[in-house]
Amino acid sequence: MSLSPQLNPNSKEPVITRADRRLLPELRELLILTDHLSDIARVGSLGNVTYQGTSFPLVTVAFGPEDPKTPVLALFGGVHGLERIGTRVCIAYLRTIMELARWDRSTLEMFKTTRLLFVPLINPVGMFAQRRSNGNGVDLMRNAPVEADHMPWYQVYGGHRISPSLPWYRGKAGAEMEFESQAICDFVRREIFPAKVAISVDVHSGYGKVDRFWFPYARTKTPLPNVAEVCALKNMLDRTYSNHVYRVEPQSHQYMTHGDLWDLLYDEYRVQNPQGRFIPFSLELGSWLWIRKNWRQMFSLLGVFNPRLPHRVQRILRRHVPLFDFLYRAVHSNESWIGLPQQKLERLDRQGREIWYGG
Repeated sequence: MSLSPQLNPNSKEPVITRADRRLLPELRELLILTDHLSDIARVGSLGNVTYQGTSFPLVTVAFGPEDPKTPVLALFGGVHGLERIGTRVCIAYLRTIMELARWDRSTLEMFKTTRLLFVPLINPVGMFAQRRSNGNGVDLMRNAPVEADHMPWYQVYGGHRISPSLPWYRGKAGAEMEFESQAICDFVRREIFPAKVAISVDVHSGYGKVDRFWFPYARTKTPLPNVAEVCALKNMLDRTYSNHVYRVEPQSHQYMTHGDLWDLLYDEYRVQNPQGRFIPFSLELGSWLWIRKNWRQMFSLLGVFNPRLPHRVQRILRRHVPLFDFLYRAVHSNESWIGLPQQKLERLDRQGREIWYGG
């Protein structure tokens, strides 16, 4: 089984073999949508990954100005091939935005000053092969050159270098990052790092009975430097959608991992753009609730990570649109949580530390 990445960084369009659409429903849906986006968005590619003779593009979609310095919300999905619902959630919001862009004046006004980026399927080979990892057996979200604090040797789910035959494999020590991981990092550095205000959401599934909205760090329990801004966003979310379902918290509250891409990128951004604000979130959909309501799912590899019943799939696909809308508005109207008076920032910092770090 060969995995052969191919990158064409100068291409404005994904290199797509139309006959390959039938092989992966999520990719097929995404490609069908891109056929109708040429007049309202920019469709691109981070390159193609070839597996067993089939070429899979890493498709990107961008709305709004081309200037990378403008505020931006970026949505990512499909890092883990088994978590198909993450890609479907991103595509569902892409479909909503595509339709709004055709008739809603307020959306068109936001596009004049704020960008909205989509990378819905980062690991198409893993999704095609029904495996968590990419085609080389590497967990892309354990692949960055980042080491966690005080990770017990037996906590293999936090990332290990034992064998690619086991889940959560990080890759060989000292090796270059996997093609997909590197492509995402390069994309973020190019499209997000120049911006003074940026939020990203990486959609996953498979942990817990509630939907968790995680922010860094995954590698340490040390408080995030931007606790005040995250706390301001949480307060805005609580007030705007008082009945929302999300548990906002650092990922390290639940478990820590080596090699988290967003830990790497967050720290890099702070060094390169110290006056800017980039908050990378992960939306972890609580799949245990789906299993509790339909226990037969636990005997299916995909059932552990994805809702199976049609009405439950529909519920998940519509459930998170308000969150994405909120975040896009927060990026657009960023004066509500960026550049606040020092006294208010200090109060928010204290509040956040009390909520998440025990004071």
